[in-house]
Amino acid sequence: MYELKTLLPQFDIKLPTCMYNLKNVSLSAEPTTSTSSVSCASFRLFQSASEFSSSINSRKSIPCALDLDFLGRQIQHILKDDTVSVAIRQDKIIQQLQGLKTQLGKIRAGLGICGKTVQHTTAFQNGRLKEVPLQDIVINGHPNFIPYALLALKNVWRDLYTVNVKTFTHSTMADIGPAAREFEAEMDKIPVNNALPNINVTLIWKNCEHTEMISSPTMYLPIYGEVNVIRYLGRVGPAEYRYEGSPLCNEIDLVLDICYQLLRCSTHKAQVAMVRLLDKRLKQQYFGGSQMSVADIGVHSSLIRIPTITDKDLTPALLAWRKRAKLVTQI
Repeated sequence: MYELKTLLPQFDIKLPTCMYNLKNVSLSAEPTTSTSSVSCASFRLFQSASEFSSSINSRKSIPCALDLDFLGRQIQHILKDDTVSVAIRQDKIIQQLQGLKTQLGKIRAGLGICGKTVQHTTAFQNGRLKEVPLQDIVINGHPNFIPYALLALKNVWRDLYTVNVKTFTHSTMADIGPAAREFEAEMDKIPVNNALPNINVTLIWKNCEHTEMISSPTMYLPIYGEVNVIRYLGRVGPAEYRYEGSPLCNEIDLVLDICYQLLRCSTHKAQVAMVRLLDKRLKQQYFGGSQMSVADIGVHSSLIRIPTITDKDLTPALLAWRKRAKLVTQI
């Protein structure tokens, strides 16, 4: 290796002599009799690095006594004080939350809002869907395509669930017609029970091609078709009408799909063909088995919306079914 020249000369650094000795509180040469202090040897300041190094080497053999009992008591005292202060703060926070809850209850009572308006879907009862809060929905419908399913659901669920429907008229509609006004009158006749879980539905009469539902309050995400609206309400409505966990889940979906096609048939012949498909799916008293389901509500509403389908187009089984469904839906 190459030898390098020293760039800086070696200086003999001398410490000032005006400094004085300090006593170390943690080290002592001889243990004391007091238990409230930790003893160890005192030290002095050194004037050279060599003297400091030799002193350190000589102190390695000096024992240092620690009062562990005293340290343990001090730690326990500190922890006890912290625990007490945390408990006091927690009690204050709980009292503030209780006061806030009372204030919100008074505000809710003053506004006349039901305390059970926010519903949650469960994974067991709702086809393993993620649990989310239920939002109010908006439905845009044309007076020529009245969503009678809302009236049927409000009648069928009157003892289980409240569908609170409020209607408005868009500026694109000059007159909604007598059928829509009769629909509104029938909707108002059904009492609203605020003690039951409910969902608020805003129905807007609008010049639109399809019935559409907006379920998101922050973005425009429409659900098209009355039968799809029925599917959504069936998921978030009473547990008795949630069909995704039923063995007849696929059958109910198939019946609703037939209703969707029936409402879009352009000829009477095509409508009668869809009616024949519905007759084949009616294997028990109702389309969902021995009890009424959202499939029966979809079929009943679809047949009302198509006045060209008369009793002559229905089979005896469908006529008997319609009488049973009318007693429940009352439309």
